[in-house]
This record gives sequence, C-alpha cells and structure tokens, in this order.
Amino acid sequence: MALKKKPVNGTKDILPREMEIRSYVQSVIESTYSEFGFTRIQTPALEDIGNLLSKQGGDNEKLIFKVLKRGEKLKLDEAKEENDLVDMGLRYDLTVPLVRFYSNNANELASPFKALQMDNVWRADRPQRGRYRQFMQCDIDILGEPSNLAEIELILATTTTLGKLGFKGFEIRINDRRMLKAMATYAGFSEDSFDSVFITLDKMDKIGLDGVKAELLENGFDEAMVDKYLDLYSKIQDNDSALATVKEILGDDLAGESFGNLDEIITTVEEAKTADFKMVFDPTLVRGMSYYTGTIFEIAIPEFGGSCGGGGRYDEMVGKFTGNNVPACGFSIGFERICLLLLEQGFSVPTTGRKVAYLIEKGYAKEGISKIMQEAAQARKEGQTVLVVRMNKNKKFQKDQLTQAGYVEFKEYFKEQN
Repeated sequence: MALKKKPVNGTKDILPREMEIRSYVQSVIESTYSEFGFTRIQTPALEDIGNLLSKQGGDNEKLIFKVLKRGEKLKLDEAKEENDLVDMGLRYDLTVPLVRFYSNNANELASPFKALQMDNVWRADRPQRGRYRQFMQCDIDILGEPSNLAEIELILATTTTLGKLGFKGFEIRINDRRMLKAMATYAGFSEDSFDSVFITLDKMDKIGLDGVKAELLENGFDEAMVDKYLDLYSKIQDNDSALATVKEILGDDLAGESFGNLDEIITTVEEAKTADFKMVFDPTLVRGMSYYTGTIFEIAIPEFGGSCGGGGRYDEMVGKFTGNNVPACGFSIGFERICLLLLEQGFSVPTTGRKVAYLIEKGYAKEGISKIMQEAAQARKEGQTVLVVRMNKNKKFQKDQLTQAGYVEFKEYFKEQN
C-alpha cells in the first residue's frame, strides 16, 4: 500500500512563498517586541498532563493531544479511564508553559519579566479557514507588574507590530472581567451563575440580543433579570460613550476600579499609539480562557471578519504553581491569520537587494561554472540574492516561476559560450 502523501488533517505543508512571508512576519514581530524590552524564551512542546488539565484553559482542555505512558508505566489492563494511560500532552497554548517556566526560574529572571514566545501549539480542533490543529502562536507577557502599565505596553507593542506589517483601520476591543461581573450583579444574577451567563453573552455578535435572551431563558434564568441585563446592553450598543454610560448606570459601588482601569488604558493608548487603529470598549467581550482575572482584549481586523489575537490579565495563575500570586498579563497576536491575510492580499516581502537568477545550460564547461560561482559570490557580497540553477528545457515557464518568486534579473549561460 502506498504511503499517504497528504499531511495529517488539520496540519499543512508550507510552500516557499508562504514560508517567506511567515519568516518575514516573525522577524518583524521579534524586532518590534525587542524594541519594547521583551526577551525571547522557549519551553518544551510537551507538558505534564496535570498542568494541562488544571481547569485554566477553558474548552481548550477538551482539545489536548495526549501522550501515552511508555514501557512499564503503560498498564492497559489496569486502566479505568483515559487519564490512567497518559502522563503528558502537547501544549494547547503558550501561557500555561510560560507560567510553569516562570515559577521554575523566577530567581534568575528580571522583575517585572517581559517574555516573548514564538512556537507551535496543538489543539484537536475542527479545522477551518485560519484555524489548524498545529499552529504558531506569538505571545508577549509581562509578569510582576501589577498596574495597567502592563496592558498599555502590551497593546502598544502589538499594534505597533501590526502597523509595521501594513494593517490599518483595525480595532482593539477591550473589557474587564470585573466589569462583566458588575453588570451581571446589577441585573441580579448570582455569582455561581456567571460562567453560564457569560458563555451565552459571548455569542452576542452571532445571535444578537434576541438570541441571547432566548438562550438565557432556556437556561432557566428569571425573565425579569434577563430583561434588566439586556436592557443595559441595548442602552450602550453602538454608543461612543458606552463606558461612561455603563458607569453611570452601575454607579461607583459596582463599576469600581474596573471603570478607571479601562478609561486610563483606552485614553493612554489612543494618545501614544503609532499605528492606525481604534480602541473600543466592548461590554460583550468575554474571552474563553477561565484564567483571566481583569482586563481582557482582542484584535478585530475587518479583512478577516473575526478575532486575530487577544489576551488579558491572569493574576492568579502563578499562585497555582507556587502558592504565591504574581500579577501577570499577556497578549497573543494571531500569527496564522495575519500570514493568511498577507498571502491572500498578494503581499511581497520587502527586500534590500536585487534577486538575480543565473541560468546555466546543460553541457556548460566546468571551468566556466567555476567563474560563474565566483561571480555569484561577489554579487552576494554586494547585497544581491543570487540563485544559480540549471536551465530547463521550458525556459519561459522556469523564468515565469522565478519571477513569481521575486527574481527581477536573469543571466543566461549557454554551452556555446564556453
């Protein structure tokens, strides 16, 4: 039986043109984030299964690729459930590994610690446009900074990067978990029902106010509470002063620190930004990860029609490893979706030198080839990209392919020139 030549479902082969774009995007991300003081680290692809299943990753914990125990540790006949057979898994994001890394190495790290990660993660998800089972994540995180200076720095670094990649007119949507809870409390929902309410609220952009109401009622919530809750959202929908309106309705007791926190972040970023984007308070923004404790944010790029990255504050996660909470906040840029958009837009990677192809006809003397190689070496010293290849029989097709790859000049060497 012939071996399968297609990649595993949910993964993909990356062709040279896309790889060129991916490498360029990575270089822009790394150089820009470095300018903001972030330093790159790396963690293993495999993590202890207990860490991955610690109820911090929301629905992503259902999507873990688990790894069987090995050798004598694998006791199939004694296993009562799946987790008896596994002891590790492939990471589903970079945040859990980062927190474990920080907890293990904090004494050797600066405080606050500004981390940059670019690496693959794996989720047994349903593949679709811009979503794969193996994909690259690019995260920046600040650990040890309790103030919203962390959020401001993360948003400015990420938006500066997007601006350098040519993106304009996008939005950073922002909310605060404390504001979400305050709005639910205002309507009369009990704290133990918040997760259920927020899961439904998160669908607002897909099913609208009426859909959210219907689902909340189906879940058994009191109609008076539901109406009061959604009336609040109807008053701030498409409202440029939504944040101030929420504070006015909730009052200082409920809005509390979350209002001042969001207001300061939005105002500071708008005044300090260098890219073309808008900060938008989105009271329906929930973010799926259960580890978020405060500010949450998301990138919305019109060309994609969905989220192209996000993050937030997770002040209680380090404490699950060490027993002592450490303030932490992170932002993940949607690397795969950004590369997809650039590829679809016909983006060309900027080059500093000319790309020249030397086409050598079959039969050209070896003494002549030596001279060609010396000539190519000198051209490379001068900053040119030089490709030396044999000339195909269908030279026109070959040159067309090279032109698509960015080659702008061709030098042809025929055997009669020997």
